[in-house]
Amino acid sequence: MIDPPIDKLIKKAPCRYALVVAITKRTKELLSMDDPELEASGMKAISYAAKEIYEGKIRITK
Repeated sequence: MIDPPIDKLIKKAPCRYALVVAITKRTKELLSMDDPELEASGMKAISYAAKEIYEGKIRITK
């Protein structure tokens, strides 16, 4: 996973564990609902979830 950069992605979460949990939860949501944006992007679900968090579309809370 090169984009988004991991060092900048880590700053979006209070800790690394929270980041991993948030990406995992969002990935599962994307796979379960067959998101048309995901299919149109051509990205894997985990990369798309990381991108959403990096862009601020998904917020990580404790």
